Amino acid sequence: MAALVSVACVSDKTTVDFRSDRKTIEVGANGGVEKINISSSDEWVASVGLQQEGENEGEPNPWITVSPANGRGSVACEFIIDSALTTKPRTAVVSILNVKTNKTQRITVNQKGYDYTVEVDKSEANIKRYAEYDERYFDVTVRSNFDFDVKIPDSEKHWLSYESYRLDLNRGARPREVKVRFNWKINNQAKERLADIKFVPKSNIAVAYSDILSVKQEAAEPIIPDTRAGDSLSLLNIATTMQCWTIWDSSTPMDTWNGVTLWEERMEGCKPEWVGRVKSVEIFLCNSFEGLPYEIQYLTAADEIYIFSNENSMLKSINLGEDILKLQNLKRLTVGAFGLTELPKNFKFENLEYLDLGSNNFQRVPEEINPTNLPKLRALVMNAQQRHAVSDLSNTIHDMETLGGLIGEEKFPERLITWGLDTLVLSVNYLHGELPTFEDYPDKWSEAEVMAADTLPMELVGTPKIMPTTKTFRINGNRLTGEAPKWLLMHPALDWWVPFSLVFPQEGRDADGVKAGFTNAPSNLVDYYTKWYPKKKLASSIEEEIPEEEGGVITK
Repeated sequence: MAALVSVACVSDKTTVDFRSDRKTIEVGANGGVEKINISSSDEWVASVGLQQEGENEGEPNPWITVSPANGRGSVACEFIIDSALTTKPRTAVVSILNVKTNKTQRITVNQKGYDYTVEVDKSEANIKRYAEYDERYFDVTVRSNFDFDVKIPDSEKHWLSYESYRLDLNRGARPREVKVRFNWKINNQAKERLADIKFVPKSNIAVAYSDILSVKQEAAEPIIPDTRAGDSLSLLNIATTMQCWTIWDSSTPMDTWNGVTLWEERMEGCKPEWVGRVKSVEIFLCNSFEGLPYEIQYLTAADEIYIFSNENSMLKSINLGEDILKLQNLKRLTVGAFGLTELPKNFKFENLEYLDLGSNNFQRVPEEINPTNLPKLRALVMNAQQRHAVSDLSNTIHDMETLGGLIGEEKFPERLITWGLDTLVLSVNYLHGELPTFEDYPDKWSEAEVMAADTLPMELVGTPKIMPTTKTFRINGNRLTGEAPKWLLMHPALDWWVPFSLVFPQEGRDADGVKAGFTNAPSNLVDYYTKWYPKKKLASSIEEEIPEEEGGVITK
């Protein structure tokens, strides 16, 4: 029996060779967990060798953790390897020390560095041809370990753009994620739009892999030009694009639509090919953030377009856009309270007679408004261009550079006065300074002209002949100062201009703090004007028709 016990004891103390089942570990940049089997009869301790290269040379390698880090006997250890920090590979040696025998098992860990890559969470983005303004975008998540530029083909930048983004590379070469927002515009063409977007490095590096984002936008329903059906579809698309409060019912005939007038044979100026097409259209109450929609160009038979009241127009800065310039049959155009600050550079209309841009946000009268571009223009309305109502321009919290009200005009726009328009309306703006005297103006009232008209006084001879055919002239509510010039005070049509309501009254103070108003404005029309025009029946009834609460002055 004793012999048997002895054999059993020897069996319990069988020695195990001290070794590990692997000598090397190869791991990718993302790191991970690798298992190593340690065979031992004795106690052992694992330690990670010091770093060999770089700015942290001689310090412990924090990117490898052994668990358990010590033990007795055979154990399965986990080597927990952190993700890489750079694009360079790195190596560390883990030593397993047999405490009793001082023998060591060395395990080499080789980790690859990160490749430079870009990955996008979607390879395709399919978008509709139309959406409301604040819904025309899509987001993509980009994962990269280098700072990149978004490259949209030049040919597609007119409809596709992206907002600024910031990739925070706070983990060295480890890829990080950033959301990039792309904005798109309505597709009015009867063909799909396609754009392949690339993500390219800002620095000169070799990229191992880079995703491409393919964007596809659906096509629009084709519009047949110069047809009644084309006009109908254009109006529906315009109303939708501008987010009008009321959109016409496509199930009813176009000649029943509110604000739409169609050409009829009996109408003056109607051409046979225009019968049944849109002659004029009125569009009210919209919420547009852009110029007039693309489809406006198909209303080629229209001679009048009236657009008024864009939501929060005082906050917007819109360019009218070039598509309307194709409507060369237009005679009357109104785009009011829309938020306009610019006109297209080639703003030209051969037949336009009436232009109303009232209640917009122009800083100055656009250069494009001139006799060359608008040879037949007879009436110009640019009143109430103020974004904000400011009484004292010398003491305001608003930015003068974006105040509107034609405040950017260094002096009164003389070119509008000498144009020879029948109607010029510039009321309720921030025009400042003095009215021009035109003392050197070459055209003056002659004695022959005065003698030929029995109501004109001889005192008019030699006075600048300014706006002799103008029937309506309104400049009230500006910040004009100084003396009213002689050509204005003695103008033959002054009484028809309703001067004490629509010419002389000015408001507040100018940018220098000077109180606005003409220092020599007469106190009333009868006592002053009849002295010069004793044979003329004054048009005082015009002023009597304007209620006093609206700024009218009762002249007896």
